Amino acid sequence: MIDPDHVLVPTLDRPNEDEALAYALETFPDADVTLLAVVTPLDAPLSEGGVLERDDDRSTQARRRSRELLASVDQTSVEDRVRIETVEGRPGNAVPKYASDEEIDHVVMYGHGVETSGFMRRFLGRGIAATVVERTSEPVTVLE
Repeated sequence: MIDPDHVLVPTLDRPNEDEALAYALETFPDADVTLLAVVTPLDAPLSEGGVLERDDDRSTQARRRSRELLASVDQTSVEDRVRIETVEGRPGNAVPKYASDEEIDHVVMYGHGVETSGFMRRFLGRGIAATVVERTSEPVTVLE
C-alpha cells in the first residue's frame, strides 16, 4: 500500500475514536490528518448516528469534542498535522462525500460495534462503518 498524504478520521462522539486517531497518526506518520466532526441532523434515523438532544450549538460542541479527542492522544507535536473540520449530515453520506470532495487518500474509523443481524439490524439499519466502506472509493480501515 502506498502511504497516503491525507487521512480522514470521522468523529461521531462514540467510544474508542481516540484509538482511530492514534492509529492514523502512528500508521501514517507523514500524512496530514483531518478529524471530521459529523453532526447528525435531528431528523436522521437512529441507524445513522443516534438520538441527539435538541441544541442550538451542536457544531460547536462537535468541534470541542474533536479538540478534546486530539488532546487525549499521547503524541508529541501532532497539532501541526491535524486539522478539525465539521460537517452536518448523515455519517454514511457525509463521510464519503467529504473524502471525495477533499481528495482524502485513506479513511480510518472505529467500527462502533453496530454490525448486527436479524431483528436488531432491521431496527437499527446498517452500521455506519459498513455504509462508509461501501460508499467510499478510497481505502477504509475499520478498527474493532
